[in-house]
Amino acid sequence: MARHTFTFQGGEELTTMGASWFVSYCYYKKIKPTHLNWRKPSTYTNRISVFGRTQNMHKFYLERVLEMDITNLNKNRIDLSGIQIKEMAKELLEKW
Repeated sequence: MARHTFTFQGGEELTTMGASWFVSYCYYKKIKPTHLNWRKPSTYTNRISVFGRTQNMHKFYLERVLEMDITNLNKNRIDLSGIQIKEMAKELLEKW
């Protein structure tokens, strides 16, 4: 199966992190330090590294997540629904 890569600027990095994981980790960092769903994938340390080096893209990524299909956002391994992901992304942008 071919890897789906987001085609917008910085899409390769968001693909590496995963859109849902990115929102979850950003939510943990900026809003709720007890939110730990982002720790579910065993690759979270590698994802944190990508998160750190893409900080200039974070607002843009959140805006792109709000445009994403909920069905696709549901396909994550962090036990959050696409609706939850979008709600978290919206809250993050409101506090930006």
